[in-house]
Amino acid sequence: MGVTLIVAAAAAISIVLIAFGIANAGGSPVTIERLERYAATARSAVPGQKGDGIAELVAQSAAFAAVNRAVEKRDFGANLLRELGAADLALKPSEYLAIWAGAIVGLPIAFYVVGFVFTSLQNPLMLILAALLGFLLPRFWLNRRKSSRLNAFNKMLPDTITLIANALRAGSSFLQAIELVVRESRPPVTTEFGRVIREVNLGLPFDTALENMVRRVKSDDFELMATAISIQHQVGGNLAEILDSIAFTIRERVRIKGEIRTLTAQQRLSGYVVAGLPIGLAGILFIIAPTFFQPMFDKPPDVLGIPLGVILLATGGIAMFTGFQVIRKIVDIEV
Repeated sequence: MGVTLIVAAAAAISIVLIAFGIANAGGSPVTIERLERYAATARSAVPGQKGDGIAELVAQSAAFAAVNRAVEKRDFGANLLRELGAADLALKPSEYLAIWAGAIVGLPIAFYVVGFVFTSLQNPLMLILAALLGFLLPRFWLNRRKSSRLNAFNKMLPDTITLIANALRAGSSFLQAIELVVRESRPPVTTEFGRVIREVNLGLPFDTALENMVRRVKSDDFELMATAISIQHQVGGNLAEILDSIAFTIRERVRIKGEIRTLTAQQRLSGYVVAGLPIGLAGILFIIAPTFFQPMFDKPPDVLGIPLGVILLATGGIAMFTGFQVIRKIVDIEV
């Protein structure tokens, strides 16, 4: 009875934490700059706009506000805020950490509940693996969003640069050219350049706003463009021609990267098969026949008190991980 109450309480806490994080995910975009965060909060608080009601009450929770202030004072909180901005997630660091904690607690509970049907899932080893999975999934989700958004940004960047160059040739200023990009292009380009315009309108120097965008996006191609613009502002020159040259270079790089990914697709798939097939097969066997691996955990035989089966499993896991990393290194060709 006591164990059941503990499990129920942990499940309730994890559900509440996840609900708090999700409820705040519909507000204005999270940015690195506190000034823009304040402006966005002020806009969302206007009566009649989207976001009023229960979600606003949750967003104004004193507990979450205090936790968020404490987190943002730390270096890891500032880095996490920057990563959330790069992924375009409307979450504060405290909310993301709450979701992370909920996943770490919630997945073992889910495994334990499902274990009443598949008894092998109630094994302590499976519960530990569930907690590890809950630890890794939010980070994987964040990195996946950052990667997909960066790829989309890099693919749209050459056309964006060409649009800016044409606007400059037509007599527009650089800020007017960026406003044209915001009107005519699509996210994530419009989102990031729109932030630059808002920062400039709020009094931030243009070079600083551009540097903030470089830190958010973390794109080598855009960093090249930002460096060229900064140098042109200092020494002068024909910025339109410079941007055309950069756009051509980026297009060629994107084309070559696409060809490389096509040529190395089979090798990358082989790496995923090498890493995932044994783990998936072991998981299926563990569910179908829970006692199948039991002899590997028995002593004797053992080495230094550790069952020989555990040593063999660890050796196989290290070998699979090493093979996966070697394959990734081989197919990771720099352009």
